[in-house]
Amino acid sequence: MFSWVSKDARRKKEPELFQTVAEGLRQLYSQKLLPLEEHYRFHEFHSPALEDADFDNKPMVLLVGQYSTGKTTFIRHLIEQDFPGMRIGPEPTTDSFIAVMHGPTEGVVPVSSGSCSRRFMCAQLPNPVLDSISIIDTPGILSGEKQRISRGYDFAAVLEWFAERVDRIILLFDAHKLDISDEFSEVIKALKNHEDKIRVVLNKADQIETQQLMRVYGALMWSLGKIINTPEVVRVYIGSFWSHPLLIPDNRKLFEAEEQDLFKDIQSLPRNAALRKLNDLIKRARLAKVHAYIISSLKKEMPNVFGKESKKKELVNNLGEIYAKIEREHQISPGDFPSLRKMQELLQTQDFTKFQALKPKLLDTVDDMLANDIARLMVMVRQEESQMPSQVVKGGAFEGTMNGPFGHGYGEGAGEGIDDIEWVVGKDKPTYDEIFYTLSPVNGKITGANAKKEMVKSKLPNTVLGKIWKLADVDKDGLLDDEEFALANHLIKVKLEGHELPTDLPPHLIPPSKRRLE
Repeated sequence: MFSWVSKDARRKKEPELFQTVAEGLRQLYSQKLLPLEEHYRFHEFHSPALEDADFDNKPMVLLVGQYSTGKTTFIRHLIEQDFPGMRIGPEPTTDSFIAVMHGPTEGVVPVSSGSCSRRFMCAQLPNPVLDSISIIDTPGILSGEKQRISRGYDFAAVLEWFAERVDRIILLFDAHKLDISDEFSEVIKALKNHEDKIRVVLNKADQIETQQLMRVYGALMWSLGKIINTPEVVRVYIGSFWSHPLLIPDNRKLFEAEEQDLFKDIQSLPRNAALRKLNDLIKRARLAKVHAYIISSLKKEMPNVFGKESKKKELVNNLGEIYAKIEREHQISPGDFPSLRKMQELLQTQDFTKFQALKPKLLDTVDDMLANDIARLMVMVRQEESQMPSQVVKGGAFEGTMNGPFGHGYGEGAGEGIDDIEWVVGKDKPTYDEIFYTLSPVNGKITGANAKKEMVKSKLPNTVLGKIWKLADVDKDGLLDDEEFALANHLIKVKLEGHELPTDLPPHLIPPSKRRLE
C-alpha cells in the first residue's frame, strides 16, 4: 500500500535468516494464498494484497492513544532526538500517520498512496535506534465533543491495516485522563486478532501520588478487561516516558523496572521478526479460508432468476446462522471469523451474483501451505534463532538502561581530548568535591552504588542517568574518581537546564588526567 523507501534501504544489513524467511513467505503468498484471495475478492472485504514491503520491512512499532498521552514524546524519548514533522502540544497536533524510519539524511519522504497521501508521511533520519526498528506515530484519538468531528476516512480501518503489518502495538494512556472514548473503544476492537502484539503504557505516572496511582491502574485494568477479550491479562507498563525529572519521585524504582521491561520487549523485536511474519501469514490464511466459505455459501443460496434482491437481504440478515453452519461443517474456530456486523455492512453493496462457488482445489492448496510449507519454515526459524547471536535494538534511550549502576552493562569509551584545552567543569569542581568526600571514597574512588544514591537526587530518569554514567566513567572501571564525579554532576546540570547530552565527550569536557586514555 505504501512504498516509503527502497528495498535496499529497508533491509540494510539484514540477517540471512530474515532474508530466507521473507523470500519463502513471499513465494508462498503469491503462489498459494493470493489466488484464493483474488478468486473470492478477499481484498474488497478485509485487507489489500500484500506487497514486497510487507515481507521485507524491518520490525515496526505502532503507537496509539488519545491526544496528549505522550505518543510523539515517547518516540523522541526512544530515539533521543527530534524527528521531521513532530509536533507536541496539549491539544490534537498530529493529524497524520508518521512513519519514523532510518535514512541517510534527515527529511520528509513523499508517500505514494494516491488520494490518501496527505494523511501519511515518512520522516527519515540517521539514528541508531531506527537501524533496527521503525516507529509509526498516529493521530490522537478523539474524546468528548471532538469525537463528532469527521476525519473524512475510516480511522479504525487504517489502524487495523497497520496492526496486521506491525510487530508491536503500544496503547498509551495518560494517568490524568483515563477515560476510554467511544472512538478509542472502536479502535481497540478493530485490533481484534492482534492482541498478542498489544502492550499498554500508563504514561505520566510521576505526576500523581502512589495511592491515586494504584486506583488509576486498577481502573485502567477494569476498563481494558471489558474491551480486550483475551485469556491473559494485557501487560501494562507504568512510568513517565520522557527525559524530564520526575515530578513525584516516590515510585522511581517501580518506574525504572517497568521501563527496563518495556525496553527489553522492544529490543527483542528484531530477533523475533521472522516468527511474527510467519504467524501473521497464518492468521491471514485462516481468515481467507473462512471468507471463501462465506462467499461460496452466499453464492449457493442465491436464486438463478427472480427474487435476487429480497434473497440478498435475507442472507445478510441471517449471516450469523451461516457463520454457525460453516463453523460446524468445517470445524473452524469462532475466532477465525470476521466481525459479523462489519461483514454485513460490506455485503450490502456487493453483487452476490458475481460471487464464486466453492473451489476445493484452491482451499486444498492453502491447507497444504499451512500444514507443510509453513511448518518447515517454522522449524528452520526455531533452529536458526537459537544459534544466531542476540540481535537487539541499540542506541537512543536503550543505551541509558545498559550502563553501570543504572543498567546491566557498560558502553564504549569516550572521545579523545587535547591537553591544552580548558576543562570547563573545573570551576565548579570544588563544590562537587565537597559532596564526593561524603560518599566514602576508597583509594580515591566511589562505587557505582554510592554514586547512584547522589545522582538520583536530580530526579532524572534512569535512561538519562545511565547515559551520564557512561560518559562520566571515562576509564570504564565501574568507579568514579573526583574528576569523573564532577563531570557527572556537570552533565546532570546540563540536562536539567534543558540541553542535550553529547554522544561522546567533546575535548573540553574530558578530565585532564584522562586525556591520554585511548
